[in-house]
Amino acid sequence: MKIHVLLAASCIAASICAQASNPLQPVELSDRELSQLRGRFIMPGQIVHFGVTMSSAWENASGQVLAGAVHMQASEGMFQPQFNVSTITQNGDQSAPTAGSGQIYGGEGLSSVNGVTQSVRSAGDFNSAANNFVVNVKRGGSAPNASNAGEPFANHIESTQAGSVQISTSDGGFRIAINALGQGTSLQQLGAGGLQQHANIGGSSNTVRNLTELDVVLRETPIPAGSIGVNLDQLRALRPAGY
Repeated sequence: MKIHVLLAASCIAASICAQASNPLQPVELSDRELSQLRGRFIMPGQIVHFGVTMSSAWENASGQVLAGAVHMQASEGMFQPQFNVSTITQNGDQSAPTAGSGQIYGGEGLSSVNGVTQSVRSAGDFNSAANNFVVNVKRGGSAPNASNAGEPFANHIESTQAGSVQISTSDGGFRIAINALGQGTSLQQLGAGGLQQHANIGGSSNTVRNLTELDVVLRETPIPAGSIGVNLDQLRALRPAGY
């Protein structure tokens, strides 16, 4: 009899441990944890405009400039999103500066990081570099006028004596790669669920800027109370019992 009782107690203990270690077991959050959460929802039809602007620019010590930009915008009433590209190259009044001798090593793992990845690595002197990612959310009755700046999107490369600017598609998104001859490289890429912004500088007295902006315009019209109720009912159906 004692053996049967011992076996039953062992099974109950094992069951409790297995349940406690189940990673799918729901856990109720404390009020302190909930107080740190922030979030809102956007109803379908509330977004009237969504745009992305990605730009990269490199200026060396001689005033030579390599720059490129990609513009994407999708607004209410558009048949399909609009993509434009533009490049700027300036040779300046002087010859290209002396090639830098700095060496940059490592960094291979940066390309495999999820989300937003930003890096600046410099092996020269008197350099200035910045990576920036901005999200602008506005309210308005209508989308802004579509910009026709640049040319329709296509794989594009512009080369000068200072280097090259290459704009291309990558992983379902797009990228801007600058190769400043003798000075370094920069890369900005949006796609595959992430954003990468990198600047690798081997020369001196260079200025590098990578910027990506997301612009969202929301409709000013108030949300009907009935629509909110429908969404709340959907959330209640997802709620597990007891929480």
